[in-house]
Amino acid sequence: MDNIVRSGLLAVVAGALVAVLAFVPFVAVSYRRRGRLTLGRALLWAAAAVYFWAIWTYTLIPLPDSEVYRCAGVNLHPFAFVDEVRAAVAVSGRYLTDPVVLQVALNVLLFAPLGFFLRVLGGRGILIAGLVGFATSGIIETTQLTGAWGIFPCAYRVFDVDDLLANTSGALLGSILAFVVPAQHRGVERAPDVETPRPVTRRRRLLGLVCDVVGVWLVGVAVAVVAQAVLVLLVRETSSFSTDRVASLAGVVAAAGLWLAVILTTGRSIGDLATRVRFTNGALPAWVARPLRFATGAGMYTVLAELPTPWSLTAFLLALATAALLLVWPDGRGLTGWIGRRRLVDDRAGVVSPTVDRGARAR
Repeated sequence: MDNIVRSGLLAVVAGALVAVLAFVPFVAVSYRRRGRLTLGRALLWAAAAVYFWAIWTYTLIPLPDSEVYRCAGVNLHPFAFVDEVRAAVAVSGRYLTDPVVLQVALNVLLFAPLGFFLRVLGGRGILIAGLVGFATSGIIETTQLTGAWGIFPCAYRVFDVDDLLANTSGALLGSILAFVVPAQHRGVERAPDVETPRPVTRRRRLLGLVCDVVGVWLVGVAVAVVAQAVLVLLVRETSSFSTDRVASLAGVVAAAGLWLAVILTTGRSIGDLATRVRFTNGALPAWVARPLRFATGAGMYTVLAELPTPWSLTAFLLALATAALLLVWPDGRGLTGWIGRRRLVDDRAGVVSPTVDRGARAR
């Protein structure tokens, strides 16, 4: 039971890590392929990420302890499980709860989500589901047979051709069950109405803000890790020189610099671009409005957060103001819209260029 829980937790952690790393590109692709991002589809992709890792953790982990290592056997006879099930049921009299029956059923069920995800998320049919299921199961069984490709002297789990058959059957079953999902919600083809403008809601605006926060954090961490590795190799840390601090500052500068460059070039943050929103022209010229867009966003927040106390409290104030103003307007225009008197619109809409947003002026 401990191994099952440990494998499940490892799959969840690995899947969550993949989801975070792919979050911004996933949002951007969704808005360009589907025209929107629904909670249901986002959860399906997150579940697929966790499931991908669960296949490997449940079938390959835990690796055996070298001190008690024993070579496992091999079954190369197809449908040998039929005789095993018949013999086990004859003894136990339990057709549904006998361990041998459950093992076969679980081998089928383990791969059913694979076929389901391939059809619903990938738009692939039953043939591809069968081939992918067979190939994936084959890789797993071969890894076990070869002792993790030579790491161990012999197979540490039984190579069973019946597992190949059961896993492939599971993938085929999942592909068939996926027909319960309406056709318009399956596949990755561009939706017919993908270029139809949609209202900018608070939820959509919040999604863009999350994209900015996650993106800034990921860029900062990536640059900081690389900088730390380089500094450790080149510089000896002393009491007056902290490589951790320098690496952290390098990450902040890189992330803020990237967001500033994108905003000065396009007038929009990466979160705006991902969710396909833009600000209308307002009371300020572009050479003022664009720096203001940076100064009220995630890029400036990460800079302010690095300042010494009490100046770092300005980052908290910026976040608080952003959250409060998100609730004021239906489009969640925030500080940028309030100061510059600009509205948020879908970038697929026609050019909107009022000199002043009268609704904002009235407020």
